[in-house]
Amino acid sequence: MDAPVFPARWRVSAPELIAETFSSRIWKVRREDGSLAVVKALKLFDDVADELRGEHYLAWRQGEGAVRLLGRDGHSMLLEYAGDRLLSHVLAEDGDDAATAIAADVMAKLFSPSKHPFPADLQPLRDRYVSLFKKAGADRDAGGTSIYVEAAEVAERLLANPQDIRPLHGDLHHENILLGPRGWLAIDPKGVLGDPGFDAANMFYNAPGHDEICSNPRRITDMAEVFARTLGQTPAAILDHAFAWGCLSSSWHHEDGNKPDETRELSIAATIRAVRSNF
Repeated sequence: MDAPVFPARWRVSAPELIAETFSSRIWKVRREDGSLAVVKALKLFDDVADELRGEHYLAWRQGEGAVRLLGRDGHSMLLEYAGDRLLSHVLAEDGDDAATAIAADVMAKLFSPSKHPFPADLQPLRDRYVSLFKKAGADRDAGGTSIYVEAAEVAERLLANPQDIRPLHGDLHHENILLGPRGWLAIDPKGVLGDPGFDAANMFYNAPGHDEICSNPRRITDMAEVFARTLGQTPAAILDHAFAWGCLSSSWHHEDGNKPDETRELSIAATIRAVRSNF
């Protein structure tokens, strides 16, 4: 691979490729003052708008709970170095309760007040749910009901009666929260606008290396109560968001023909629905 070329004004050197995904290449670089930074170079792909909205979210958040956006050039971003200790490492070493507490603290910072106006191009939460509504519609047209139909009804209710409307990270989970020089920070936002409860939802489904705990009713209950306190909502509302989000994610897997992950997330969603009935 050819050596990357970065804008001269960034004054970075010693690039080290640390990750490559379908959407981007991530380089660790050294700034002129000796500190580390990250360059995220986006590829051209169908959902590149998600990443660009995330850039605007980071610019708005100005480092509160998330990495700082240090520079931008076309489809490349210069970002604060967030460290290499993931929240999933805490999950493995210190347990789920410790990881959830850190996630809640990061969430609180992400929703702390800002005196700056919201970015103009954030994705409305309703638009985020398009795939779920499409799958539920197909199931209805086929003459039956399904978990997708039920989840779409829950999502519609949440969208019609939001607790609040705020900029959302949109993809908060154990591998998007890292420990660096400034503490625990979120990376890779999608830039969504809607009810803060949506940002708690993905955490229920994500436990790298410990998949079995995602369907544990005790864990689901405890997590709902922690995030409810953090966001000033009820555990029932958090569980509604978690149920709807799981079926949304499953609908994405359905579109991709990824049956194992669709089945996995629907199973967790069904357990969350059962726990929700107790509230």
